[in-house]
Amino acid sequence: MLKQNFERSLGFLMHDVSRLLRTEYNRRVRDLGLTRSQWRVLAHLHRSEGVTQTELADILEIEQATLARHLDRLEGAGWLERRPCEKDRRANRLFLTDKPRSIVDQMFAVSTTLQEEIMDGLEETARRQLLDDLQLIKLNLLEITAASANGESPETDQAPRRAARGG
Repeated sequence: MLKQNFERSLGFLMHDVSRLLRTEYNRRVRDLGLTRSQWRVLAHLHRSEGVTQTELADILEIEQATLARHLDRLEGAGWLERRPCEKDRRANRLFLTDKPRSIVDQMFAVSTTLQEEIMDGLEETARRQLLDDLQLIKLNLLEITAASANGESPETDQAPRRAARGG
């Protein structure tokens, strides 16, 4: 039986890093009254105000029901508002209220500081390369997932995907 070295496993490392990052970020913003999940919603709304709930769920890559729970809490706390969509009466557009605007800068500062701290010891070129590599891994996973959803074998002919990325 092949023994797996979990400390050198990409999946385990990414999971551990993600969990630790979420935990520390939540600790740092606790006094602002938001969880990391709620912060993600607000941050994306800050960048894309006026999106529908469906569009925001796609951006965040989460289920509609999960997002609905976040939106209900945030709306109840006065952080955002839903406005009817002019083109589709079944949909609402999402907008920030004035309340989160005052702390968005604080939350970005916490995020930036934490990112600097966790990348301590990496040269600038290594930092850029790490982020580029993670973006490529994300792209690969999105393409594999899309192929699987379309009934294609993810292993089938990866050459066109690599060629399209210049690889």
